[in-house]
Formats: sequence, C-alpha cells, structure tokens
Amino acid sequence: MTDLSTLRIVVTGGAGFLGRSVVRALRRRGVPEPQIVVPRRREYDLTVESDVERLYAAAHPDVVIHLAAEVGGIGANMVHPGRFFYANMAMGLHLVEHGRRQGVRKFVHTGSVCAYPKHCPVPFREEDLWNGYPEETNAGYGVAKKSLLVMLDAYRREYGLAGAVLLPVNLYGPGDNFDPASSHVIPALIRKCEEARVTGQPRIVCWGSGAATREFLHVDDAAEGIVRAAEVIEDPEPINLGGGREIAIRDLVARIAAACGFTGAIDWDPAKPDGQPRRALDISRARRLLGWEPRQDFDAGLAATVAWWRAHGG
Repeated sequence: MTDLSTLRIVVTGGAGFLGRSVVRALRRRGVPEPQIVVPRRREYDLTVESDVERLYAAAHPDVVIHLAAEVGGIGANMVHPGRFFYANMAMGLHLVEHGRRQGVRKFVHTGSVCAYPKHCPVPFREEDLWNGYPEETNAGYGVAKKSLLVMLDAYRREYGLAGAVLLPVNLYGPGDNFDPASSHVIPALIRKCEEARVTGQPRIVCWGSGAATREFLHVDDAAEGIVRAAEVIEDPEPINLGGGREIAIRDLVARIAAACGFTGAIDWDPAKPDGQPRRALDISRARRLLGWEPRQDFDAGLAATVAWWRAHGG
C-alpha cells in the first residue's frame, strides 16, 4: 500500500466538483496541503503540451490523479463532440507521456461510464468495455477516455508506470455544476424544478421519454474510491465505481420535484434523445480490489444538493 502522506500529488481538476472532494480525502489521509498541487487553467492549459511540461517541471509529482475533463450532459455532447474528444484525448496523452518522462510513480485516471457500449448488458461489467461502440451522443468523450486505458496499459508493460483506472457513474452532490449549458442530469433537473417553483410555472418539460435508466454516485463516495485506488492499485485494469441503485429518469424527475417542492406538471419531449438506454454498474471488482462500496444515502444526498443550490445559486 502506498503511503500518500509522504508524496507530492498533482490533482488535475482539483478545483472542480469532484476534485475538491478528492483533495479533502487526501487531506484526511494526512497529505500536507503543500504536497497537493492543483493546477489552474489560467496557468496551465493541459491540452497544450508545453503547459503540461511546465506543470511537471514546477510540481515534481510522485503521483498524478487526473480528474480534469471537458464534459457535459447530452446536449453539450451533441454540440461539442469534436472538442470533447480532442480536449480529453490531448490532456491525457500529454499528462501520461510527460509523467513517464519525469519519473512519476503512479498515474490515476478517472474514466467514464460513457465508455461502455450503447447496448451493454446490465449491470455493466468491466469485461464488457470493448464489446461494442458507445452511445452516439457521447461517443467522442467516451472513446477519448477509454483510449487512455489502452495508453496506461501499454505504459505499464513497456515502462513500468504504475496506474489505476476508475469508471464512475454520474456523480451528484453539493457543489455540482448547475450551468444549464453543461450540467449533468441531477443538477439540471434541480435547477429546472427550483426555478419553476420560485416563478410559479405550472409545468416543466424534460428531454426524451423518461424510460432510460441511470445510476448515481455521491461525489464523496467517488472521491474515496479514487484515493483508495491511488493507495493500493498498481495495474491499470478498469474498476467501476457505482451507486448501487438503477433508477428510471421518469422516477428521478419525480423524486427531484418532490425534494424541491415543485408540484406542477411534468411533460416529456420525445423528440429529444434519451441517451444510453440503461446504465447500472457491477461494483464487485471495486469491493474486491479496493474494499470500497458507496456509503451515502441517495435521498439524503439529493436533499443536501437541493439545499446547497438554494443557498448558493438559487
């Protein structure tokens, strides 16, 4: 087991939603604040190779936890498929290669459930990752993330670079991104329901049929899984991090409306895409290799997320 408290750790995306939780988890492990380096985009554009080189020259990390991503919901993926592929591929490519050159001991990559095939059997098992093409609306993002699994496996075999790859489902929790142009489903729906409640709108319109299913993981549970992998994993085989509860989007909207106190009508727009038909993960590998499983209660986490939005953004 790697004692992280003695190491210098770069956390890309460490100022973001998941990153802040990962930094808190590292601090709980006894990693002193000066040993945690969080690169900011105004200083380092990680899609630019020379900026990655500057980051490594300044930080001298022992471990890299790569969380930075350009990502969004179905709408954002449909508008920016090229950018999402390029940005996520470029960041990972430069960070892994220059990490290898600089003698990084371990590279922890956070992939995405979007990498799974569109019609993957449920629950998704890591062995099925390559058995089909991802759902089309997020394929650019998903394939870019999955490509880094191949890169880390190759670098482990050729250069001995230790690595870990985590595949989390959709995250949620206080501090999430509520921007309607780029947010994922839970914050987008909370904002929609809250704005409708406050302004007295009689109804809201949601994308698709509501039949698609998703699974959600509290951001703090995801952070614990990622940091645990940094401690105990050396070989970059993919590891699912799931919430353990598959829920239809139609049922999710009803739960969020209730949590927000919105009592109006909910209409569905079938002209909009559902995205992947079903998502739910088998987390037996995470239990076995990490000793990890989700701890946060979904309804309590949802209520806390609504409360956060009311206090900070509503």
